[in-house]
Amino acid sequence: MKTKDKLLLRALAGETLPTPPIWMMRQAGRYLPEYRETRAKAGDFLSLCYNPELATEVTLQPIRRYGFDAAILFADILLVPQALGADLWFVQGEGPRLSTVQNAADFAKLKPASDIHETLSPIYETVANLTEALPKETALIGFAGAPWTVATYMIAGRGTPDQAPALKLIKDEPEVFDSLIELLVEATSAYLIAQIKAGAEVVKLFDSWAGALEGYLFAKYCTRPTARIIAKIRERYPDIPVIGFPRGATEGGYIGYTENTGVQGIAIDSSVDANWAAENLQGKACVQGNLDQSLLVTGGDKLISETKRIVEVFSGGPHIFNLGHGITPDADPKNVEIMIKAVRG
Repeated sequence: MKTKDKLLLRALAGETLPTPPIWMMRQAGRYLPEYRETRAKAGDFLSLCYNPELATEVTLQPIRRYGFDAAILFADILLVPQALGADLWFVQGEGPRLSTVQNAADFAKLKPASDIHETLSPIYETVANLTEALPKETALIGFAGAPWTVATYMIAGRGTPDQAPALKLIKDEPEVFDSLIELLVEATSAYLIAQIKAGAEVVKLFDSWAGALEGYLFAKYCTRPTARIIAKIRERYPDIPVIGFPRGATEGGYIGYTENTGVQGIAIDSSVDANWAAENLQGKACVQGNLDQSLLVTGGDKLISETKRIVEVFSGGPHIFNLGHGITPDADPKNVEIMIKAVRG
């Protein structure tokens, strides 16, 4: 059931609300005992992502427990490269591994963007399930990784601290790198459009490693690909809001990204000063953020005071309360309840 009265959609439309809508990045995850039980039932992480019944269940778990104003589809940003033909697996305690794209021959092995949907059809089924299962007041967020961030994993075959392999490929094989970004723009656009067709009411682009790009590279490989994806979405679904998250961007990077991509929501990480963001970003888009996720581990008075401070700083414009990064597995579920009470008063 879709309705523009949902708080998240009202905030993204530019409305200043007396209490901001709230959800958390990685809100369906390892900090919840019910998630760990469901994941054990699935067998492994990828099996959970591709099982519509179980992926629906873990997406709903934090909604049942906390009553967040939005649910975010349970999936992973690396499903797109897998659908393009990359090998993908997860190493326990270490994270994802992929077959690499490091030259023209590697790139030639990838599938065209039009071929992703057979692999990703279970994800669309999960979205459709959620449109029926969610409370009528809860918005549904679909998502994908932004091209730069997904490319960094495809080039290195894993996460790296400084994205040096991707930056090296830009220098050594610029045509290969540009071709990879072009493919990811096409595939990511098609993936998000299919999520919207299945029922997603908002989509979010996670550019988790945007902070590794400087100067013209940030504009070329973070801002412009995002703008192209949003333009493709708008051709089909002009009213669907998009949230962008260029994590680690400079102040100038955040401003340029917000002004030039067409996002309705700009998610800011915990390093961004909230007062600066209220002054420089909130007039351009709804700001989402940006509580330090470590406070959900430590709790205490500082969790309450910081939550209230962020709500107050952004009270003069459209705001979605969220963390500056995903909630960590060692977070205390009770601290999430405390945070929500502090937001909602």
